[in-house]
Amino acid sequence: MSELTCFPFALGHGQEGVCLYLQMGDRGILLDCGLPNLAPLEAVSSMVESADLLFCSHAHRDHAQGLWAFAQRFPQVPIYASEVTTQLLPLNWMNQGQTLPPQWGHALPWHTPLALTDDLTIQIWPAGHLPGAASALFTYRTPQRAYRVFYAGDFFMSNSRLVEGLPLEALRGLRPDVLILEGSAGTARHPHRRQQENQLAANLYHLWRQGRSLLLPVPTLGLGQELVVLLRSHHQFTGQDITVWVDSLVAAGCDAYLDLLPYLPSSIQNFARHQPLFWDERIRPRMRRLPNPAQPAMDHPCIVIGDQTMDLSSYCRSSAQPWSILLPADLAQEMLVAGEASPTSSFNWLQGLGPELATGQVDLHTYTLTSHSDRVGTTQLIHNLRPQHVVLIHGQPNHLADLAGLEELQTRYQLHLPTAGKPLDFALGDRFLQPAAPDLMFEAEILEAEEGVRLQLPDTLTADPRWRRLTDSGLVQVRWQGDELVLKGLSQRDLQRWLGLEDGAPLQNCFHCGHRQGGRCGSITSPLYGMGVSPTASCQAFQSAAAEPQDASEP
Repeated sequence: MSELTCFPFALGHGQEGVCLYLQMGDRGILLDCGLPNLAPLEAVSSMVESADLLFCSHAHRDHAQGLWAFAQRFPQVPIYASEVTTQLLPLNWMNQGQTLPPQWGHALPWHTPLALTDDLTIQIWPAGHLPGAASALFTYRTPQRAYRVFYAGDFFMSNSRLVEGLPLEALRGLRPDVLILEGSAGTARHPHRRQQENQLAANLYHLWRQGRSLLLPVPTLGLGQELVVLLRSHHQFTGQDITVWVDSLVAAGCDAYLDLLPYLPSSIQNFARHQPLFWDERIRPRMRRLPNPAQPAMDHPCIVIGDQTMDLSSYCRSSAQPWSILLPADLAQEMLVAGEASPTSSFNWLQGLGPELATGQVDLHTYTLTSHSDRVGTTQLIHNLRPQHVVLIHGQPNHLADLAGLEELQTRYQLHLPTAGKPLDFALGDRFLQPAAPDLMFEAEILEAEEGVRLQLPDTLTADPRWRRLTDSGLVQVRWQGDELVLKGLSQRDLQRWLGLEDGAPLQNCFHCGHRQGGRCGSITSPLYGMGVSPTASCQAFQSAAAEPQDASEP
């Protein structure tokens, strides 16, 4: 058996959390506990009970929601995290009625190696992504050699409003034997973070100027607080007569950030010296807490930031003005892949807005405000750490396969795409044995006909969730890139922009179209016929689900 073995309980694919067991010689280490229940751990309870520690990388639910149950079931296993994370963790169970201490778990210092046993040490660095998020280096020493595993957790190389990026310079040349890191962005490249913020602010301002109220469902920690600070400080909203309402769960996260002000970026600390960071009635836009359970009158267009796990549909029915719901692009994609009616979906409450979506009283939008590194940041971290083995977790399997298929990684590292429930051994040595690369190529046939050129693709492509995004509108954009021909899917939003419909009445939505059955379009008059359709897609064949169905044979 290898000195280093990883047993994945959950890998963060889709909406599942992250939980790994790392065996380093005689030492056992649990990495995060984002399990909604402990059944996978109970199946190997003797192994879990003998673990030396559990390390929690940060306080997001997909990494921490199982910690409360874990502490009750396995009290002998100590839980370690950064100082900030220990203070944020209780917010994950705030709405479940537990009485929680103000600080939870054993706090670790930044940068300083800490001996956990006589042969095991841990050293952590800020990972960006969320206040308190940490990457950890575990070192296990034997008389023959030292074994090193670096667990990146969720990391972000760039600075955001409330978090400074991962300090790459401090990690350069660590040369761990194994690097475990997320690959949620796959090979995608993101615009600069400030560019994303400006685009989002412009879209919000545009919708508000149309007289629409805005609803932004967000996680309890992270994105909600970023949005509040963005609206407080962005030039397009400064001085505007807008009220921003924040629900109780997200507001509790804001209050926790105020207690952690010395740990936040210096620019935020300077801002807080001159005016309140979150709550302010004097300066526009006004930042207010939503009373709970009472709901204030919303007679004028406003902005509501609410926890995505709660039923937020009532806000869209509380006032006469129309509403726009803005979903983070990554969460909207998870909803599309898993199915919006999935029991585990965070957005099941959207189903109750069928009539409003059909009439245009409510419409859906997506936006991008990333806190995960893209392809450039991910490969940059790998190349600077220079590990022997790279384990890719926490992302859609096809995105992880794309990342593992990059030639710049294939030729330098031993890459692994683990499967939950199957142990992964790491053979160490000077000889480089590279596993076979995932097969990401498809053969297509070009057929010339009188009406033009046809591109015939294999049926296996349609099994990939990305096919639904490519065929969102049934149209693609084709352009030359050097000697290569590049195909890009056109979204419904692209078509609306080209047709000049963004400023007018919204198109009817596929979300509650009567032709949409099992996630696919059933209208033979639609260009989307037979295709899987996005909830935000639309076309001229729309028919309200409440209307009398038409005969499919009618033209």
